[in-house]
Amino acid sequence: MTQAPIAQPRPGRRYARAVPTLAERVAHHWIPNRPRRRGPLAILGPGLITGASDDDPSGIATYSQVGAQFGYGMAWVMLFTWPLMAAIQEISARIGRVTGEGIAGNIREHYPHWLLQVIVALLLVANIINLGADLGAMGAALQLLLHGPARLYVIGFAVGCTLLEVFSRYEHYVRILKWMSVSLFAYVATALAVDVPWGEVAFHTLVPDLRWSRDYLVAIVAVLGTTITPYCFFWQSSEEAEDEEIDPAAHRLLDAPDEGPRQFGRIRADTYVGMGFSNLISLFIIITTAATLNAHGITDIQTSSQAAEALRPIAGEFTFVVFAAGIIGIGLLAVPVLAGSAAYALGEALHWPTGLHRLPRDAKAFYGTVAVATLIGVSINFVDLDPIKALFWAAVLNGVVAVPLMAVIMVMARQKRVMGRFVIPLPLSAMGWLTTAVMAAAVAGMFATW
Repeated sequence: MTQAPIAQPRPGRRYARAVPTLAERVAHHWIPNRPRRRGPLAILGPGLITGASDDDPSGIATYSQVGAQFGYGMAWVMLFTWPLMAAIQEISARIGRVTGEGIAGNIREHYPHWLLQVIVALLLVANIINLGADLGAMGAALQLLLHGPARLYVIGFAVGCTLLEVFSRYEHYVRILKWMSVSLFAYVATALAVDVPWGEVAFHTLVPDLRWSRDYLVAIVAVLGTTITPYCFFWQSSEEAEDEEIDPAAHRLLDAPDEGPRQFGRIRADTYVGMGFSNLISLFIIITTAATLNAHGITDIQTSSQAAEALRPIAGEFTFVVFAAGIIGIGLLAVPVLAGSAAYALGEALHWPTGLHRLPRDAKAFYGTVAVATLIGVSINFVDLDPIKALFWAAVLNGVVAVPLMAVIMVMARQKRVMGRFVIPLPLSAMGWLTTAVMAAAVAGMFATW
């Protein structure tokens, strides 16, 4: 069978898109050459997946600790961070859609190479530690439900997530990730299954309960570091670029300015819904642990599985099972996003062919990064490494890399040499810089209270 001709690259694209052969048409990654079907839920994509992945098992542990330690007193943080989180994610998504490149690719093209090396290196280390902690939490949660060896479950989850990410057809895989986000509703169910003083919850959500104490400041830093994380910036930006690349009806906005208003409206809706969903679930986790653990004097929770186990004698078997199952469900979404964002960042930095739509043989280094990152994450669970300390250092690294990365994103998004006519508007720029300032203050507070 003869090879079909190679399509000519679009202006500004780094790689040509090949017309698939008959054999490739039946491959999992083949993307049909027709415009996507549109519907009411079609606007939900990278933003929803990114927001859901932000509530990973490590995040669940953080929110559980906050609820157990401070009751409803930190519910306001989830409302406060929603517009901040949405603003920086919308800006990241705009960069990907306008330029057809992810954040790492744009830094490579427009900024010093040493800056790219430092940011990508820190992101890789933080992602891998976070990935290992999430796999460990998933294994521990399944052990609570089924008993058996937690480490074997860790290996099973890692292998399953990697195979799905490498060999699934892209559009099917994105659909799977969207449906995985539904698992977060488990935490709505747990909150509704326990006795909650909703009037008190509403008051603490709308009225900040500020306290000047070391533990309270550290908890705020932990929540901010869990909510506004660098891997989310890289993932959403790269997914926007990839969604444009695989859709025959779409173009990067530098080449098709007329598509701008519609695409920016979609990005804004997708991002605000996705981040709102993420923070709403985080709020329900805080509510559940505040109404159960804090109300019964249990104030020290270190892991998500420990939170699930502590719920059993207090809130009953149903709440325990749903809470533990939610850890597994969202872990199946978060692990591929962590590994995938690391692969996008490294691949774009080193100018590899990148993207989940590519066949494995056409992006060996990209998929190899996914596999190696996951393998190292697995190994973390087999060495004498305290998972609590590992998560702490991951949070520190995330905070350290987030502030300069957000500053670079903000500068990039306002430069015409990067964004052309689509530099971000001043109100969005102001919100993005406010988010950067809040994160910088949080990181400074973290070191000041260390």
